[in-house]
Amino acid sequence: MSTENIDTVELGEKIVKVLKSIFDPEIPVDIYELGLIYDVMVNEDAEVKILMTLTTPNCPVAETLPLEVEEKVKSIKMVKDAEVEITFDPPWTQDLMSEEAKLALGML
Repeated sequence: MSTENIDTVELGEKIVKVLKSIFDPEIPVDIYELGLIYDVMVNEDAEVKILMTLTTPNCPVAETLPLEVEEKVKSIKMVKDAEVEITFDPPWTQDLMSEEAKLALGML
């Protein structure tokens, strides 16, 4: 029984890098710094599950953004599969934004 061990930390970092390349169309900040990504789970089979939210339930990209996240994460060589789950619990607030995002938006 040979199991190819993947470096979940390294893969996690690659996933974060990809997430930082995806921007909310209404706010000039990437979805990771905005705090839209609640959790990134990677199992030993290189299957990724991302728990994320949107700025509002009727966000104009509610249909396309999760698909973009899923496709971009799946495009990482080491990723076998990716699934995005949208949640509004807890609802997104500006408090979830990183200092970097707040600075970029002139909130600091």
